[in-house]
Amino acid sequence: MTSPLRRRNRVLGLSMLGVAGLMVGASFAAVPLYRVFCQVTGFNGTPQLGGPAAPGAPAGERSVTVRFAAATAPNLPWRFAPQQVSMPLKPGDQGMAFYEAENQAATPVQGIAVYNVTPEVMGAYFHKTACFCFDAQTLQPGQKVDMPVTFWVDPAMFEDPNTRDIRSVTLSYTFFRTLDDAQKAGVLASAGPHVGRLGAAP
Repeated sequence: MTSPLRRRNRVLGLSMLGVAGLMVGASFAAVPLYRVFCQVTGFNGTPQLGGPAAPGAPAGERSVTVRFAAATAPNLPWRFAPQQVSMPLKPGDQGMAFYEAENQAATPVQGIAVYNVTPEVMGAYFHKTACFCFDAQTLQPGQKVDMPVTFWVDPAMFEDPNTRDIRSVTLSYTFFRTLDDAQKAGVLASAGPHVGRLGAAP
């Protein structure tokens, strides 16, 4: 027969293993859960994704300026830049912009993009409906591609005292070799996956 002390030790040991397992699981879930929170709330400048199409701008609505920024990680031998510096957009109307990427290496190189908007308070009102982010892109040596993105700004921004005076929003993309690189750089938690892909045209 098992002694009461041995039984208690076994129960305690199993309980400690269970707690350790839960802690490990929670650590792996922290980044995806934080990302979902950011997507739902627009926290930390995370654009809203999916949902309804652009509703159309209300009559007489003023425009905001959408600016475009691009960057690449130091270990990615690509040239990556927006094809337009900025564009005026009436909240409620759909916009479309293009980025361009070129592999400057002598071998095929894969990259993956993450994005964000600033000011961060605009994350709840900036909706991306299709883009190239979070899709691995492999470019051949010297290959150049156009990468489109479609988006709209919610007219409700003018009803929010935190955003109604904003006249300019910046959409930024950064290309990394891998998502692990993006996570190490500390940008993955504030980004979100895309909905729909327009694709990259050679």
